[in-house]
Amino acid sequence: MKNKSHLFNRRTFLRGAGVTMALPWMESLTVWGDERKAREPGSEAPVRLAVLFSGNGFHSKEWWAKGEGKAMELGKVLDPIADYREKLLFIRGLHNAEAQKGNIHSSQTGNLLSGAPLASGGEIRSGMSVDQLLARHHGRSTKVPSLVLGCEKSNPSVHKNYSMLYSSHISWSSPTTPTPLELYPALAFDRLFKDTASKGDQSVLDAVLQDAKDVRRKVSSLDQRKLDEYLDSVREVETRIENAGKRGEFQGWRPTLSEPNIPRPADGIPQDIAEHMRLMCDILVLAFQTDTTRICTLKLNNDHSSLRFPNLGVDYMIHHLLSHSDTADWLKVNQFFLKQVGYIAGKLDAIQEGERTALDNSMLMFCSSMLTGNHDATQLPVAILGGAGGRIKGGRVLDYKGESERQMCRLYLSLMDKMDVRPGTFGDATSMLEEV
Repeated sequence: MKNKSHLFNRRTFLRGAGVTMALPWMESLTVWGDERKAREPGSEAPVRLAVLFSGNGFHSKEWWAKGEGKAMELGKVLDPIADYREKLLFIRGLHNAEAQKGNIHSSQTGNLLSGAPLASGGEIRSGMSVDQLLARHHGRSTKVPSLVLGCEKSNPSVHKNYSMLYSSHISWSSPTTPTPLELYPALAFDRLFKDTASKGDQSVLDAVLQDAKDVRRKVSSLDQRKLDEYLDSVREVETRIENAGKRGEFQGWRPTLSEPNIPRPADGIPQDIAEHMRLMCDILVLAFQTDTTRICTLKLNNDHSSLRFPNLGVDYMIHHLLSHSDTADWLKVNQFFLKQVGYIAGKLDAIQEGERTALDNSMLMFCSSMLTGNHDATQLPVAILGGAGGRIKGGRVLDYKGESERQMCRLYLSLMDKMDVRPGTFGDATSMLEEV
């Protein structure tokens, strides 16, 4: 890229002391930041990509879809996204050949978004992931090139001669650099909206309130309502983050103490895993709604995960061990993860952007590193919600199980094409999935 400077239009931002907050799409303003497009009538909202990941696969008998459109039938794992079946592209049969050459878990996860070979032993080497390649192209048009969120701490140990950093990271900025996970909702929020994030900073809304009032006087009544709703949602997330930080660290394993033995930090991670995930989902939606970033990766848990789910009454076994049997509790946990996907889809679908919704302008790819908890990576589970700005037709099932060219990276070439990025080859793929 010859020009690495940011192209976003500063007129689309609310500004205050130390704070920058992007506006949502409004009919009265051109907000998408590309100066060439802003001068064209009817400028459209951008296409976004969110990669949502949960580890250890799914219930072997309940991850399926068949039929099309309104008549599409879904397995029980997918029940939480049933309302969006007409915007669902369910893909079976794709695989990552390199993931089957190492050990389970680490080598099935570290290259999930790249298809690259992994180094074993003490060396760390994968490949740049699809989200970061897109961030290189689209990041200069937004305040934040990409947002990489997580709900479980990374694991620095080694498992069967492969670093567990592979199983903790799906986003890679370079072959030797996993993209750092932001686990703290407050810090993720600050990265989106604050120019500087320091303790004692005033509320984002308080800082930009006067600017917001000025904008409100200049837009239509419909946009006034949209702006009010958006500011309310920002305030709600701010309040929840503040309250969550007062309740301590998140629950991913059984602590050795039932009560903290040091003063609780002012900012923190919600103790309740459901609240933690929900906050990250809300931040993802806000990031897309404001065009603060167009690329987001949300890793709901690690592969080889140690999360427990007391919110579901499933506190007797960690996620990884639960995955080894198709129990009712395993299905319950699967559905909990899909509820996060459905929640994001619902929030985005309620945001109108011209003739489409934010969901229609997005691609939400939900995936795992294996099909089932018995480490079956011969095919990978993939479900995509959203229309990519009219470039993806939903309500379909695609099956590549019997195909010779069924590389997962072919899907990534297709998704990149929807965002006008066409590298020609990626990972082990040299052609797109034309059906996508």
